[in-house]
Amino acid sequence: MGHTLDIAPLRSLVAVADCGGFQRAATSLHLSQAAVSQHVRRLEAVTGRTLVERAGRGSRLTPDGERLLAQARRLLAIHDETLREFGRGAERSVVIGSTEHAAAQLLPHLAAALERSLPDHAIRFRLDRGSQLRERLDGGGVDLALLLGPADDPRAIHIGELELVWYSSPLWQRPAGPDPVPVVAFDHPCALRTRALETLSAHAIPAVIGAEAIQLAGVQAAVGAGLGVALMATLSQTPEGLVARDDLPAPRPLPLAVWSRQGLAETISWRVAEALRGLLAERAAPGPAAADLDPAPKLNRVPTTELAKGA
Repeated sequence: MGHTLDIAPLRSLVAVADCGGFQRAATSLHLSQAAVSQHVRRLEAVTGRTLVERAGRGSRLTPDGERLLAQARRLLAIHDETLREFGRGAERSVVIGSTEHAAAQLLPHLAAALERSLPDHAIRFRLDRGSQLRERLDGGGVDLALLLGPADDPRAIHIGELELVWYSSPLWQRPAGPDPVPVVAFDHPCALRTRALETLSAHAIPAVIGAEAIQLAGVQAAVGAGLGVALMATLSQTPEGLVARDDLPAPRPLPLAVWSRQGLAETISWRVAEALRGLLAERAAPGPAAADLDPAPKLNRVPTTELAKGA
């Protein structure tokens, strides 16, 4: 019986090379690490060569592994193209992570935009803290992440600036005299929390954390209950039940960047970045209150959203 190179093991080998290791490859393929290891061993049995070797705490492809990798990419491209010609192409997924503030006004419209620019991909979203999203990027748990803060890494593409606004309940009054301003904020670390305290400090306004929350809904509820003011990025859409404050110093905007995991195709990163730039310019224009907005556009394929902690 002749030897056969199966598609699934070849796809695992490519993922190991692109993701930089077995665990990250397993995460990106939604397999166990043991399954990916078994796939590589099957390829080694078929070729009679060692394809992957240990390198410190990680692993790397051997020269024979690199040779097979180049052929594997060609075989997979032909395989997937053939299936697509018969309408049987496997639907590839892109997992986009976002903090809640970046997500609040952008994700429904981003999903619709990516339906057009990435029609062959299923788009999934995960909402989480910025620090957790960075870890998931490194581990291959998300493909892209929308993060507040400077694009100070080669993996990051600058999208634009998010204007920040102070919000309070309609009945809240700023403390008089030397009394500190109570601030409602996300748990540390949080770029919005830091910017709020820095802004007040720069204007010699004493401040104290009056309430903390792990999710945007908790921050808005605490502000609505009159526990203090909060700095939010809402793209000109005032949260229901709150009012913008003009009696506090205007903060500097926060940059928004899209970060990509190691090995992700650049075309995917740039298409998502282009869609975000267009949406950011559109949504930043003054508009009606959040309660008056039309519902999010209906999609042919509803993206999956995984909700985790805060922003």
